[in-house]
Amino acid sequence: MNAPVQSVSSATPTPRTSDSSIGGLLLESGKITPENAERVLRMQKELGIRFGEAAQRLGLITESDIQQVLARQFDYPYLQAGEGSYSPKLLAAYQPFSNQVEQLRAIRSQLMLRWFARGHKGLVIIGVDSGEGTSLFAANLAVVFSQLGEHTLLVDSNLRKPSQHEIFDLKARQGLSDILAGRADTDVVAKVDAFVDLSVLVAGTLPPNPQELLSRSSFAALTPRLDQHFDVVLYDVAPFSVGADALAIASRVGGVLVVARKNHTRIEDINLLREQMRHSGAEVIGSVLVDF
Repeated sequence: MNAPVQSVSSATPTPRTSDSSIGGLLLESGKITPENAERVLRMQKELGIRFGEAAQRLGLITESDIQQVLARQFDYPYLQAGEGSYSPKLLAAYQPFSNQVEQLRAIRSQLMLRWFARGHKGLVIIGVDSGEGTSLFAANLAVVFSQLGEHTLLVDSNLRKPSQHEIFDLKARQGLSDILAGRADTDVVAKVDAFVDLSVLVAGTLPPNPQELLSRSSFAALTPRLDQHFDVVLYDVAPFSVGADALAIASRVGGVLVVARKNHTRIEDINLLREQMRHSGAEVIGSVLVDF
């Protein structure tokens, strides 16, 4: 990353914990101590180099530490391996500069141009069968949208076998099903603190009648409410093969992104899904091939 690094003025004895400079962020995060900060400042002044470079030369921090505080400087949060209790497969959080996440950002760009820039807010993420990585893809996509600065909501609409609460380590709580049943309101939406602009609405209490619940007028009333408060609303839905839940959701949301798994999903099944979505009145924006 070639973004400019803000250096610490020699007039400041130590970086302040409220400082947004490299030195301030390294100190705030515990990567360096105040005593070590003094050593870094002396080398920085003597050699006329940046604070981060001086800290690296002294062996106090790594390149990975620099990348992390740069991300914080530019409101592009991500996590170090082992940090937080999210799924390690949340690559957008833990490996934001990997090739896989670069591809996610390319998908994000296409979706922004082809769907969200047209005034839409919601998008359904669907796969044909279980085990295709759809929920994990939806979670990673939500993270990269939030890293763009889009106020993003991920809705776990899979009321049969939800997983977003596990991916984001959100304990058992009320969620979408409870809102639709009139037992909760949108204040059950959980802000994911590790990210600036990401919230998750978990599935909630598993109902005995998911398809009927999602077909109620309460879901039709909920979607515009969510649209008012978020820039991007992604709906992770149950696989197409387990029932018509996704059709009920897609008909309300309007747009669908189909996820297929490499060497697993059958072309004829994708074609059937696309045809059913067309009949429901939803627009299939595109498809993505994943290899989780």
